[in-house]
Amino acid sequence: MNLLLLEDTDRRDDGTWRVTGRRAEHIRRVLGLDTGDALRAGLLNGARGTARVRDRDAEGAVLDFEAERAAPEPLPLRLILALPRPAMLRRTLIDATSLGIKDLVLVHSHRVEKSFWQSPELEADKIREKLLLGLEQAGDTLLPRVHLQRWFRPFVEDELPCFARDSRCLLAHPGDDAAMPCDLTEAVTLAIGPEGGWIDHEVDWFREQGFACVGLGERILKVDTALPTLVGRIMRLV
Repeated sequence: MNLLLLEDTDRRDDGTWRVTGRRAEHIRRVLGLDTGDALRAGLLNGARGTARVRDRDAEGAVLDFEAERAAPEPLPLRLILALPRPAMLRRTLIDATSLGIKDLVLVHSHRVEKSFWQSPELEADKIREKLLLGLEQAGDTLLPRVHLQRWFRPFVEDELPCFARDSRCLLAHPGDDAAMPCDLTEAVTLAIGPEGGWIDHEVDWFREQGFACVGLGERILKVDTALPTLVGRIMRLV
């Protein structure tokens, strides 16, 4: 945890903040902080700054918080991702959030097992937990938006044009397509398929919506490897 995230519900009537559970344990056991000590903190969907421990007990900690600066700029990249297997979804959501992606669509694909959509990992509270971990890792406060799309074709035909508007549209796909562009500063919508890639019909539907097929060469990467590799290549991250 590189940033303690505070939420509106943590604020008390006297203007102090009280945290319990995992966050309080991190203050006490991991950071070893006591009364008067300071740490980096931020208000969820708000500013970042410094929190100072006013009081601490076995159940939680009371903090003073002073806002000092805005959250980091979001990455100008919208992500469409074929739903990964549940074991990989956790890492993928944390990584996407840490990279600064703020709009993410999890979509069905022919190579996605239908049983993946029954996973408890897709429950709203489980998704939110992973997004918060990604924010804490990156020192960010702006919570991403995650959209679940269980039907591929209706999403591509009806909702994708709005989701991807005013952006450069790239479809990551194994093969002999053009090389992935580098260090873009413009808005990008990137679609990453399941392991093995999109099937031909899915590629055609994306192309009809203005997506250009691009690749990273002959190697087929797992999703949790492909995501940071592709984003790091496409976008100028500094």
